[in-house]
Amino acid sequence: MTPTGPAAAVSRPVGGTRPVDVVALGESMVTFLPSRPGRLADVPSFDRGIGGAESNVACVLAAAGHSVKWIGRVGDDGFGDHLVEAITAYGVDTSAVRRDPHRPTGIYFRTAGDRATDDHEVLYYRAGSAASAMSPDNTPRAELDSGRVLHLSGITAALSADCLTLLRELTAPRPSRPLLSFDVNHRAHLWPHPETGRTVLLELARRSDLVFVGEDEAEEAWGVTGGPEAIRAALPEPRALVVKQGAGGATLFERGDERGSDSGDERGGDSGGEPGGVRGGEPGGVRDGGPRADTVTRVPALRVDVVAPVGAGDAFAAGFLSATLRGLPARDRLRHGHLTAAAALTVPGDLATPPSRDHADRLAALDDEAWGTLRLGPGWTEADTRADEEVRTP
Repeated sequence: MTPTGPAAAVSRPVGGTRPVDVVALGESMVTFLPSRPGRLADVPSFDRGIGGAESNVACVLAAAGHSVKWIGRVGDDGFGDHLVEAITAYGVDTSAVRRDPHRPTGIYFRTAGDRATDDHEVLYYRAGSAASAMSPDNTPRAELDSGRVLHLSGITAALSADCLTLLRELTAPRPSRPLLSFDVNHRAHLWPHPETGRTVLLELARRSDLVFVGEDEAEEAWGVTGGPEAIRAALPEPRALVVKQGAGGATLFERGDERGSDSGDERGGDSGGEPGGVRGGEPGGVRDGGPRADTVTRVPALRVDVVAPVGAGDAFAAGFLSATLRGLPARDRLRHGHLTAAAALTVPGDLATPPSRDHADRLAALDDEAWGTLRLGPGWTEADTRADEEVRTP
C-alpha cells in the first residue's frame, strides 16, 4: 500500500542528505515518584525519574531505533545533569540542550494515584525554570530544522511569553519547514488566563501538519462535543488529525489533494526537499491543488491491565510517529500508537520500554478479531524481548 499524508511526507531524506528523524523541543523535569501509595504528606521517600511530554516522545522513539534530538533548556545544577544524562542514555542526541546558570531545572512530585481522576496529587516546581526562558534568540534554529519531523506540544507555549513567541515562529509558514507534529496537551493549570490558552492552542494546532488531541481535552479546551468529526470540523487545516478517544480507541483524519497523488511535486524535481509533495511552510501541508475529502481510519483501543496512566499520550504519539517514519499505512500507524501506549500504561513511571519493532509489527498485523481480544499486562514488552533473545541464542 502506498502511504499518503505525513507517512509519505517523511519517506525520503530532505535535501539529498539524511537528517535526524525527529527533533523534539520542550521542557523536561526531574520527577519524584512515591515509594508507596498515600498522600504526599505521608509518603516517606521518593524514587527519582524524568518526565516531560516532548522528551518522553524523544526517548521512546530513540528506544524504538530512530535518530532523535531533544532540544531544551535546563539549569546548571545536579538535576540538569541528571536529565541530560538520563535522556542521552536512551540514545537521544542532547548536544543542542542549553544550560542556564541563573534558573533552576524544573521538578515535580506526584502520588501513586490515577492522574486521570481526582485520586492524585501533583506538585510542580517549574515557575521560573530554565526551560521557561526558551526564546527565538537562545534556541538554535538550525538544530530545530535538522529533523524530518519537528515535534512540539502545547505545554511549551504555556511556560512563558518567550516560549509562546518561539512556538509561533516555529509553526509559521516558512520554506523548508520540517513536517510539524503538534500534541495539544492542554494543561489548564499552566495558563494564567484560561481563555488565552484555549485560543493559543487552537491557533498552533491549525498551523501544524500532524495534530494529536484527546476527545476529552478538545471538549475541555474548546467546548467541542460531538465526537471526532466535530473536532475535525474545528481543526480542518492539519494534513492529519489524530483524535484519541481513551477506551474508545483513536480516529485518524488524513487529507490528500485534489490530484489524488502524494508521490511528489508535479512541477518536476524535488518538492522543496520534502517528499510526498508536502512543502514546508504551508500550514497543514496542503499543496497548490487544494484539499480533498479526508480518509478516515478508526482503530479500537487494546485491553490493558493499567498500572498508571502517566505518559500514555506521549507514548501513543511516539508509536504513531515511528510508524509514520516507516511509511506504514493508516491502520498500522494507529495500532503502533496503541501498542506503544500500552507499554507506558503497564509501568508506574512516565517512560517504558517500547515493544521491539518485530513484536509490534506482528501485533499490528493481527486481524480485527484477534486485535479485539488481545490483552496486555505488566511486563509484556520485556517478555517478548526475552523470547527474541532465546530464539537468537544457539
